[in-house]
Formats: sequence, C-alpha cells, structure tokens
Amino acid sequence: MNPDDNLYRPYSPVSRLGGCVCGQHASNAAHDAATLSAMAARGQDSEMLSRDFIETAAVRALFPVEATRRAFMQAVGQRSAMAAIASVLPLASLQAMAQEKGKGNLEKTDLKIGFIPITCATPLIMAHPLGFYKQQGLNVELNKTARWALVRDKMINKEYDASHFLSPMPLAISMGLGSNPVPMNVATIQNINGQAITLALKHKNNRDPKNWKGFKFAIPFEFSMHNFLLRYYLAEAGLNPDTDVQLRVVPPAEMVANLRAGNIDGFLGPDPFNQRAVYEEVGFIHLLTKELWNGHPCCAFGTSTEFIQKNPNTFAALFRSVMTAAAMARDPKNREMIAKVIAPAQYLNQPEVVINQVLTGKFADGLGNIRNVGDRVDFDPMPWQSMAVWMLTEIKRWGYI
Repeated sequence: MNPDDNLYRPYSPVSRLGGCVCGQHASNAAHDAATLSAMAARGQDSEMLSRDFIETAAVRALFPVEATRRAFMQAVGQRSAMAAIASVLPLASLQAMAQEKGKGNLEKTDLKIGFIPITCATPLIMAHPLGFYKQQGLNVELNKTARWALVRDKMINKEYDASHFLSPMPLAISMGLGSNPVPMNVATIQNINGQAITLALKHKNNRDPKNWKGFKFAIPFEFSMHNFLLRYYLAEAGLNPDTDVQLRVVPPAEMVANLRAGNIDGFLGPDPFNQRAVYEEVGFIHLLTKELWNGHPCCAFGTSTEFIQKNPNTFAALFRSVMTAAAMARDPKNREMIAKVIAPAQYLNQPEVVINQVLTGKFADGLGNIRNVGDRVDFDPMPWQSMAVWMLTEIKRWGYI
C-alpha cells in the first residue's frame, strides 16, 4: 500500500481551519448529520420511485445493453415503449405498490431481516439508518449473518421474515436443492455487477486463466452468481471447473484471510472483500465481473411465498422501503455518503475508504493503477426472466439438477 495514495488516506473531511469540509457547519459531525438528514428527505421524496423509477428500471432490465435500449426508445417513442413493456411486465402493479404508502393495515410491523455484510446488500442496509423502514410503519431488526447456508436455514425455519439472498438462492430453495423445498420469491435485485476475480499477489505475472490448472478458488456459496460466473470464465479458457481447479465454499468475510494464508490462489467474491484484499496488500483485482457480463444480477431481496400471501400490505411496505433505498443508491452523487452510512460495525464493519472505492468506482487495483469504473457496482432493482433462465441453465450445466 502506497502511503501517498489518496485513496488510502484516512477519511477526514474537517479542514485545517476548523469546521467542516463545506465550510457551512461547525464540525464534521454536524456536517454529516445535515447530509444524512438531506439524504433521508430525498429518499422520502422518492415517491419519485413511483412512475419514473419503476419505468426506467423496467427498460434497463429488458434492454441491458445501452445502445440497444436507446435504439428501441428512439424507434418507438416513450409512450409506445411503456405500453409494450406493460404487456409483459406488471408495471401498473409495481407502480401502485411503490406509491400507495399506508394503503391497508400492516399485518405485521416487527420484522427480522437477514443480511450478509457485503456491499451487495447496500439498499437493504441503508434503509435502516436512513429510516426508510420506519417511514413505512415497519420496525425492522437487521440480523448480520455469517454464512449463506445459515441465511437459507433461517428463512426456511421462519426465523427471518425476509432476507438478503444470492440471486440463485430463491430458485434453489424453491426447487429443494440442498434443502427441503420451500417456495421463495425475489422481490427486488439488490445490486448488479459488484464482484471481481481477485488473485494473490504471487500471481501478478500469471494472468492467463489457461495457466490456472491446479488453482484453488473460493466462492461464497454453490448457488451464487459468483460460482456460475467463475465456472463460465474458466470453461471459456478450456478448464474444467470440477477437475482442473478446486472450488471451495468460503464465507465472504474469511476470503481475504485465506488468501493471505495461502490457502487459496484467488476468489470470485463480493465486495468489499476484493477491495479489502488490495487494501491489505495481499491480492490484486484480476478483473471485475462487469467485464464478463455487464449488468449481471448478483444479490436479491426476497421472502417466502407464504409470507407474501399472509402479509401482502407488509410486503408492499418492505418493497417500498428497499426500492426507495435503491433509487437513492443509483445516483452516483449519493455514493460517498452511503459508504459512510453502511461502513460502521453494526453493518459492514469495514474501513470507509474501502467501501467508498467500491461504491464510487474510483479504486486502486493492486497492480499500481487507479481505475475509474463508475458502474463497478450499480443498483437496478427489477428482476427479469432471462436472468433466471441463465441461472437455471448453469445449474443444469454443472450437474446440480
């Protein structure tokens, strides 16, 4: 780590002359409090969520490639485009659920929601300190969870009302892969992109995956985009992921330590742990997963079919809370403050500078470069069918069904 690198200087917005960085507040704490208040107010306004945000998310979901999306909109016009999309997606229902604050009595107000402490869960996490759950009449207890298998078990056992999921997990749980079958639903996608292949520093001169036979890689869970994207990448290089390398399930929080100890050669894992490996000077970012599939889904927010059926108004309130947070997180100008909000111990428990690099996309890659990739992680909440088809194809391809 280069001590002269601004990316790794401790965050301190207080100027030498006293006061805060903007000069309008008496202290850094007052500045932060005012900024948080403004963010929460913008989120409350995010019944901007309503029509515009839902429609934009739907268009991006159906046309992930920007050039294709632009050509479609130019060819048919906004009104015709929305009419066509509404014929295949329940836009009216989504917009109604996003707008109708307070409609219907909440069947359940005290909720337990699980999450894994990774930046993929940003909307779900930030909705807590910014008060978006409370705005919807919900008293939410966020439960930090160490392993994805534990998330699955707690959802099946109804210890959690809803949870942060890896996107393939609701499919796998519904099908009974690795557990008893329990119908689960994806309410929103928590993030797109936001992962990377990170390698140990000793492999700086071994960047060609064709030469990785015998490598040991960590993945966070079998039913994860991480597993499927890594398998896809290795197979494209001519390696058999089941015989030519070892894939080990390792909790995200333990990946950097395993890399440091030499137990693995690399991992395809969630942030902030790719960036944390660079911060700790034990690894480098080989590539971002957006370089494999730009706009790919990663994590999701969901609950059981039974919960939705028994608590439709509560589910709608949850949906509004998380969608409000996603709308705020999509705006790049909010990212630095969001990093401040989610970095503390009760949430991600990571250095703020590491979270900031992930969310803003200005980061050190461990190879001596400072990169600017604004959509290193992004927040597009609309689930789409071809995403699920791709996951099921990979589940079948690698013999899980």
